[in-house]
Amino acid sequence: MTLPLKLVAIAGLLALGACETVGGAGQDIQSAGRAVQGTAQDVQNDL
Repeated sequence: MTLPLKLVAIAGLLALGACETVGGAGQDIQSAGRAVQGTAQDVQNDL
């Protein structure tokens, strides 16, 4: 394998890893939003 080909392969693996991380963060944010929404709904129902 030549050096440029190795660099492209490494860059591709890093990009895939970043997608996994961003996807996981998106799920965490979505889950937190649901929790806030549920709490807001509970407060509204109590009023």
